[in-house]
Amino acid sequence: MSKLKVATVWLDGCSGCHMSFLDMDERLLELAELIDVVYSPLVDAKQFPNEVDIALVEGAVASVDDEKKIKLIRAHSKMLVAMGDCAVTGNVPSMRNSLGPESILNRAYMENASAQQQIPSVVVPRLLRVVRPIHEYVNVDVFLPGCPPSADTFHTALTALVTGEPLDIPALTRFGA
Repeated sequence: MSKLKVATVWLDGCSGCHMSFLDMDERLLELAELIDVVYSPLVDAKQFPNEVDIALVEGAVASVDDEKKIKLIRAHSKMLVAMGDCAVTGNVPSMRNSLGPESILNRAYMENASAQQQIPSVVVPRLLRVVRPIHEYVNVDVFLPGCPPSADTFHTALTALVTGEPLDIPALTRFGA
C-alpha cells in the first residue's frame, strides 16, 4: 500500500491545533508508516502540492489570502478536515467581527504603536470584513472540533481516515458518510 499524502495548513488561528497534532508523540512514527506529510508549517514545502489525499486545516478565513488559500487547498485535496474550533466555527478570530478590520488595524498599528505609526499594506494581507469558518467557503468532509482537539482525537481520526475504518469519535461529524 502506498502512503497517503497529507497536508496541514494554518490559516487565522493560534497554532494550538498543530501543537496538539505534535503531541501525538511516538504515535506520529506509527502514522509515518502510512502517510507522507507533503505540506505543513512543520515541513519546508513552499507551495501547496497538486494532489493531496487529506488536508487538515487549522484556523478561520480572515483575510483575502486565507480565502484564496482555502479554495486552492480544496481544489487539490481529496478530503478536507476542518481541525479545531477556529476552522469549524470561527472561534476566537471571529471575535473581531463586531469591530471590523479597520478598528482592529488602527488599534494595533496606530494607537498601540510608539514609533512608525502606519497600517502596513504589504506584509499584512487585506482583512475580510468578517472572519468565517472554512465551510462557508468550501466543502468540508470532516469536522474535528476542539480548542484544540486532543492528541488522542487527532490520532483516532487520522488513523480512521488513513485506514478507511469508521470514525468513532462522538463529537466528530463527518458529512457524506
